[in-house]
Amino acid sequence: MHYLQLVLLISAAMAAAAPPSRCLALPQPRFHQNCLNSSAGARAADQNPSFPDHILGLANDPNTVSWVKKIRREIHQNPELAYEEFATSALIRRELERLGVEYRWPVAKTGVVATIGSGSAPFVALRADMDALPIQEMVEWEYKSKFDGKMHACGHDAHVAMLLGAAKILQQLRDNLQGTVVLIFQPAEERGQGAKDMIREGVLENVEAIFGLHVVHKYPAGTVAARPGEFLAGCGSFKAKISGRGGHAAVPQDSIDPILAVSSAVISLQSIVSRETDPLDSQVVSVAMIHGGTAFNIIPDSATIAGTFRAFSRKSFYALRERIEEVIKAQAAVHRCSTEIDFEGDEHPTIPPTVNDESIYNHVHKISSMIVGGENAVLAPSLMGSEDFAFYQEKVSGSFLLLGIGNDRTGSVYPVHSPYFTIDEDVLPTGAAIHAAFAYSYLLNLTRNPTSYSQLRF
Repeated sequence: MHYLQLVLLISAAMAAAAPPSRCLALPQPRFHQNCLNSSAGARAADQNPSFPDHILGLANDPNTVSWVKKIRREIHQNPELAYEEFATSALIRRELERLGVEYRWPVAKTGVVATIGSGSAPFVALRADMDALPIQEMVEWEYKSKFDGKMHACGHDAHVAMLLGAAKILQQLRDNLQGTVVLIFQPAEERGQGAKDMIREGVLENVEAIFGLHVVHKYPAGTVAARPGEFLAGCGSFKAKISGRGGHAAVPQDSIDPILAVSSAVISLQSIVSRETDPLDSQVVSVAMIHGGTAFNIIPDSATIAGTFRAFSRKSFYALRERIEEVIKAQAAVHRCSTEIDFEGDEHPTIPPTVNDESIYNHVHKISSMIVGGENAVLAPSLMGSEDFAFYQEKVSGSFLLLGIGNDRTGSVYPVHSPYFTIDEDVLPTGAAIHAAFAYSYLLNLTRNPTSYSQLRF
């Protein structure tokens, strides 16, 4: 849920040379053909009593639909890996400038943060991730990836397109916004690091709530799914080097055998879930790698194990990590060995559980039901997948949503991270509408400002 060579080189050089700056004064910004001036959009909002119909009308305008699909296809053809999203970032900035939307860049190397509205409190954030995966695309279509070994196989191209679609809608309604919407275009979700870096650079300053979504093939196109509370599991990895003293296998008494210590540690780790945790509190500990020794008759100096752990509650997740460390160190000590344990590997960093704030979840559920219809807004099960959106939720209240893209007709039947992954592009306006409707109505409810939509207090 982790490339235009000349453009990349030029953009990278520009990013390195230019300090972060807020583009407050855009020289004669160009507006997209269907980008009405904000006062016209505001008047339409005041005159139309149907909130979802108005938002959907803006999202489904033929010019907007065509524009959002074009953006998604351009990004899909030019996939970029984590922290290499220079061309993607340039595309986002280009479209924001055409819409007349202010932004800050670079943030966390390639990220973009835009704002729409009053510029003052309250602030609500919407987030989309930008990075692609190191996968060879096997889908043969007109907009296939132009770069071998790189593909948008997790739908981040669609996420960016939908958030830009929301930006266009919100820009049309900006005079009616009762606060400020922060649009976060984030790098490096696949590496599990991008959200942390964006937070470190202050993207959540003054933000009171945040919303994000992810496309999934398991639900029919246009269906939305989420749940309050614990939604996606936290994901952690560990790597432990257990050191002893090598020697000849024929005289083991002259050695300190790390193979024996590793074996005991692997067995003992299995008892954490089976004997120490509540069966109703789903947790996983898996040792998936063992490296040790180079010959059948030589006891090595050291051996290494590595694995993963997952849990749904933050309390259980961090307790599980602590217990893994205790067990490995204890088993190493029993066998007279020393150990070094790493939980912070660069390739597989720790990601906390995704826990939806109940109040924000209820608001998202109500809004998304208005957009897609109540029968198409379903309660999702807790899932063992992980999302670095969870880092934002550790700082502010937030909710994460799944948007179905499943459609046999379009070939959207493969899971994320598959080389055959395809989306039904007809969901793009739906995603844009949900983003925009959530932000607009959340600010309105928070300020309790009496406008035409003042009844939206869920």
